[in-house]
Amino acid sequence: MYAAILGVVGWSGSGKTTLLEYLIAELVKLGTTVNVVKHSHHDVTLEPAHKDSAKLRHAGASQVLLASPFRYAIVNELRAKSEPELAELLSKLDPVDLVLVEGYKWANICKLEIYRPSLGKPAIYLDDPNIIAVASDVDRPVDCDQEISWLNLNDQQAILSWIQQGLASQRYFSAISV
Repeated sequence: MYAAILGVVGWSGSGKTTLLEYLIAELVKLGTTVNVVKHSHHDVTLEPAHKDSAKLRHAGASQVLLASPFRYAIVNELRAKSEPELAELLSKLDPVDLVLVEGYKWANICKLEIYRPSLGKPAIYLDDPNIIAVASDVDRPVDCDQEISWLNLNDQQAILSWIQQGLASQRYFSAISV
């Protein structure tokens, strides 16, 4: 089975998480199964240092699986190891219809850029051939490649429809075997 993969990229403050929250909720309502890979440049604390699982990690455990009746998490301590590549992380996920990847700006996957010129940051689509669509709060620039879908960031339903069309046609997104 193959899962569709779509990266969602943009500079901090562009609205990636807000859009993703909407898209995930709506896709799930429509029966689409979704996983998310969220990259962070910061250290991530899943449980406060005074809790047992954190104490066990600090004691030297390579992995700690924390389980409850509501969810479970496996925390892998990298220690001196390199951060895993995106492909390796994707291989650890359960099979779904769509994997949304937030972050990994320069990964070699199809991406939707959230672009707000008012942030004063450069457009990523200008330098990344993997950007297949841009959701923005401004009109398409005249010099934008016509192969790139230009979506209205303020019309979340239209962005959802674009994703649904991509899933139905199996042509927009990257794919991995799961």
